[in-house]
Amino acid sequence: MNTSAFLDHLRSLPSYRDQIVHHEHLTSSEASYGQLAQPLHPALESILDRFHLLPLYRHQAAAINAARSGENVVIATPAASGKTLCYNLVVLNAMLTDKGSRALYLFPTKALAQDQLRSLKELTSGLGVKHATFDGDTPSWQRSEIKRSANIVLSNPDMVHLGILPNHRSWWRLLTQLKYVVIDEAHVYRGVFGSHVANVLRRLKRLCAHYGSQPRFICCSATIANPKEHAERLCGVPFQPITEDGSPHGGKDFVFWNPPLIDEAKSVRRSANSETTLLLTELMRNGIRSLAFARTRRLTELIYLYMREQLAESPDLGERVKPYRAGYLPEERRQIERELFEGRLLAAVATTALELGIDIGDLDATVLSGYPGSIASTWQQAGRSGRGREDSLSFLIGLDSPLDQYFMRHPEVFFAKSYEHALIDPRNQYILKPHLLCASWELPLTDGDQEFFAGDLEQAMAELEGEGFLRHRNPRWYPAPSVIYPAQDINIRTTSAESYGLVDVSTGCLLETVGSAVALSQIHPGAIYIHQGESYLVTELDLIAHTAYCRPTDATYYTQAKDVTDLRMLKVSQEKAFGQGRVHLGEVEVTNRVIGFRKKRVFTEEVIAEEPLDLPAQSFNTVALWFNIPPPVETQLAQAGLDLAGGLHAVEHATIAMLPLFALCDRNDIGGVSTPLHPDTGKAEVFIYDAYPGGVGIVEKGFELIGRLWQETLRVLLECPCEEGCPSCIQSPKCGNNNEPLDKKAAQMILEGLLSQ
Repeated sequence: MNTSAFLDHLRSLPSYRDQIVHHEHLTSSEASYGQLAQPLHPALESILDRFHLLPLYRHQAAAINAARSGENVVIATPAASGKTLCYNLVVLNAMLTDKGSRALYLFPTKALAQDQLRSLKELTSGLGVKHATFDGDTPSWQRSEIKRSANIVLSNPDMVHLGILPNHRSWWRLLTQLKYVVIDEAHVYRGVFGSHVANVLRRLKRLCAHYGSQPRFICCSATIANPKEHAERLCGVPFQPITEDGSPHGGKDFVFWNPPLIDEAKSVRRSANSETTLLLTELMRNGIRSLAFARTRRLTELIYLYMREQLAESPDLGERVKPYRAGYLPEERRQIERELFEGRLLAAVATTALELGIDIGDLDATVLSGYPGSIASTWQQAGRSGRGREDSLSFLIGLDSPLDQYFMRHPEVFFAKSYEHALIDPRNQYILKPHLLCASWELPLTDGDQEFFAGDLEQAMAELEGEGFLRHRNPRWYPAPSVIYPAQDINIRTTSAESYGLVDVSTGCLLETVGSAVALSQIHPGAIYIHQGESYLVTELDLIAHTAYCRPTDATYYTQAKDVTDLRMLKVSQEKAFGQGRVHLGEVEVTNRVIGFRKKRVFTEEVIAEEPLDLPAQSFNTVALWFNIPPPVETQLAQAGLDLAGGLHAVEHATIAMLPLFALCDRNDIGGVSTPLHPDTGKAEVFIYDAYPGGVGIVEKGFELIGRLWQETLRVLLECPCEEGCPSCIQSPKCGNNNEPLDKKAAQMILEGLLSQ
């Protein structure tokens, strides 16, 4: 594609107002090749020749050599670098030389497993290797045959947790002969999900040991800062990292696009959703195959609605764009994937569901509606265009948020910054204990099982016994008689197994399911819920039946929940002095209540009404860091006539917004509370906490790097041109107090005081 011509076209549009704030040209790179220590099976060599897959890239050869020598391998290279071939060649070579061996491939989504099955079929044609997907969509009549004869089983961690491990006796052939476990897109397994998956894999290793096998692990990951450490925490075994990419890449033009100011006094910018619509529409009108990424399901649907409005006068184009996200029925997602791959769609608007390596054909451009939350995800999403040697174009649109605007002002930091650390905590007692109960159901637990699991097993098992879930019959621990199939009570993608169904009363059909962690804020009475571009008004929420009822609506607004949060300190585990302040790390109890919602007009996002709600509070224990304000700073604030509460609140917002700069997390993974007088300390405090029960390591990273976190937060406040504070520095879109009170000058003074020696 002619990038320069298209950018010139954008500059000529009437709506263009100097949105292009940076244009980075990334040059193409040539391939570098490697040699195998030992030749592959002749039949496999022949297939590689037929598909022109030889010679192997340097990282492919290195990974294959390490895996065949008996090491566990993690391959962390950019998108479209040929990681799949690494594990396929290792596994297929083992199948051809040892006829009884088997392998288990794990993917984070069913769509990715189905996509990899298609490429595996091509590679194994004529080899006599049997393979099949085993997931929730697999018909029951196929499952027995898969257990009996499949050499390679493609599945996902959810199905291993729910279907394979609890029924291990019917899977004895796989577990007895399991030689390799492949974990694709390993960087996805972070936070709560990753901590759950780490325990699922430990349960798998325990059963393999029972059946006499000791499988090797091959992990593939996008580029992250700690691939070796992350793989080792995930699987509980040592790993050899492969990180030098030998694949060729076409050039890429990466454009940072900042929405124009519509209120200079308040530094309010035009909606990133409108800018995404503008760019995607122009890309389509110029025949450029494109993919836009939105941060949430709701924004995906909103941008799709905007696209339909913009393309109303071009119905042929309007039919060639669709939304794609989790929550759709499997057949709906497969249909959209096929239409993208076959070129029937010219564009799609997606959540991170399409960030992974599903083959949707060659794309020329990607549009990222807001910084995805990490350097790793940004490159992963941008890498969906230009897969191969072709040049491509990517846009990063800045949101009205501190971190987005930080990168818009300092693009050089983005392009020079190293990748973040992926964080998991398999020791988290809220996650470990349910998996120990599942493990006891699979095989009675013993003290020797400490070698498989991370964390304090003795304490966890004692607590499970005290709670009536385990029985101790020395030397074994058994599930209590009341425990029946415990795996079905654990949703490994959240800290709660519960979900809410959303039913369309006009048809009686289930539209989709919503996790309990977000249900009260997304499907409360009066909420507007968007599904495949259609708006539904939630009329009733049955808290006992976990069901919400809705009906189609033509409402021209969407809704945003309001909530309040209280926090109680439980235990201090670490503390340290920094500058004039002291920083603490410990356990807290967080209580959150949704108290109402705002109605915001579509397109303009004007608040047109606010309504109250009476919903139950939700409480959980987690890990937090907190810091108090040095007394001299409080005195200075009082002398300057500044608002202490507003300053604390502003510091809380801005610090939360900047923490993803250092940890692989999303702003929504973190919560905060600030108060001029906390009842547990009698002092002015700012709390930052992991928004998941038990914590997953995010605030520990913040505690470790608190000085750098404060410095970059202060930098954002000093550089933002607004006077009173705006969404680009101290306002938060998720603030339950409607961003009141806030005092930018007080926040600056607080941070300067904390950093002064």
